[in-house]
Amino acid sequence: MSTQKGNSSRTRPQKHKNQTAFKNTLHDTSNRTKIINNLEVADVCSRCKEIIEWKIKYKKYKPLTQQKKCVSCEQRNIKQAYHVMCIGCGIKLGKCTKCCQEKEVVSVTVNKIPFRLDREMRFKLKALPERRRRTFKRYMEKKEKDELTNDELKEDLLNKLEALKVEDKDEDDDFDFDLSEEDLSYSEHEDECN
Repeated sequence: MSTQKGNSSRTRPQKHKNQTAFKNTLHDTSNRTKIINNLEVADVCSRCKEIIEWKIKYKKYKPLTQQKKCVSCEQRNIKQAYHVMCIGCGIKLGKCTKCCQEKEVVSVTVNKIPFRLDREMRFKLKALPERRRRTFKRYMEKKEKDELTNDELKEDLLNKLEALKVEDKDEDDDFDFDLSEEDLSYSEHEDECN
């Protein structure tokens, strides 16, 4: 904005515009950066979580080199940067471990254990042609998004494998071309020209 008295509206657009979004791994692909990007922020209130995630996103996060002292129990057991209270005290007192206020704390979300193919299914999958193998993998990824138990998922995937199983003589894979006399005469004519 202009500093001119009474001028509250500017006519020109802003001079510097961001053409691309900021990437914190653009110039720095070190192990430390990868570890920081994979951090999961937990045991803090939603506002503090947003603040720490912003620091990680824009490469402002500075991890601790040594453990910090807790403000509640005064022991050195804080391992996360920007926290002032240890997790044990935070849970016991029902407070955010960063701002020490009694707010609703965001806990760690437990990820679902990914389904792994057992030995029998892997052998059946190897026996399939590449095209059907890819079809099965797409089907498997789609089914993993659904909320099924591992047993239901395994049974469903076994049924799909059986359906995709190749028989000895499959009509789709059998290519018998019957060349007509016109095709033969055309190929002979090409040979004569060359």
